[in-house]
Amino acid sequence: APLSATDFAARDDRDLAALAAQGREPAFRELLSRYERPVFSLVFRMVRDRSLAEDLAQEAFIRAFNAIGSYNPSFKFSNWILKIANNHTIDYLRKRKLDTISIHGSPHASSAEEEARTRLVIEDRDERPDAYVENRELGGEIEAAIGQLRPEYRTVILLRHVEGYSYEEIADTLELPLGTVKTYIHRARNELKDSLAHLAP
Repeated sequence: APLSATDFAARDDRDLAALAAQGREPAFRELLSRYERPVFSLVFRMVRDRSLAEDLAQEAFIRAFNAIGSYNPSFKFSNWILKIANNHTIDYLRKRKLDTISIHGSPHASSAEEEARTRLVIEDRDERPDAYVENRELGGEIEAAIGQLRPEYRTVILLRHVEGYSYEEIADTLELPLGTVKTYIHRARNELKDSLAHLAP
């Protein structure tokens, strides 16, 4: 008997990927519904343009669908799809030479996304309410500084500080050596500190 939408929803990512690889389009649609938001969120924070992010995210899912047969179920599907989206976005940024982007955030960004982005570079997770308000006010400056980073640095900073990934999870997702991830984050933080030095009291 054909599988219903409920049957697909009850399956885990690996089962769905296997079914999608057999040409079962509803299985891929279920994966799409699960990862559409995290993929868009990552891409949007890299390019900070809603329309462009929607296009790049859609293209990333098309790439994933075409490559679904190469997915290795010993790895998390979320890591696989985010890596495809990240690589596709970095390719775009390199081709378009958009390593620097508008210092003004997208006017279409929702408040939730803006709040997430303004929580970004609070390395010691200061919980004081006045610090939180201050950090939110500095959000535009922080976004601008992140926009100046190389795409590779931008990705690791976003995964670490916005998505909350561990170093190991970033290494797995991007298929980079752990030492490289640590180096990228260290260099990115140093560049951000230099860029934001004028804000220091």
